[in-house]
Amino acid sequence: MEAIRKFIKVEGKTINITLPDDFYADEVEVIILPSGNQYPDTIPQWQMEQVMERRAEYLKNPSIGLDFDEEIKKIEDAL
Repeated sequence: MEAIRKFIKVEGKTINITLPDDFYADEVEVIILPSGNQYPDTIPQWQMEQVMERRAEYLKNPSIGLDFDEEIKKIEDAL
């Protein structure tokens, strides 16, 4: 199987893919994902700083960590 990976500029709601001359297939699978750097500013700076502060506090004292399953159960019980 031959895989081709390309980063292609979206124009409106259309993309054009040109296959190499030596690519032969009657059918292909196309998976479209946004590139990783598409939305670099979607997480506010203050929120990233808060997460880093909480991480630093946790690394100093891991006992402050909460059990995910227990916390979800508390939320569900409160509903």
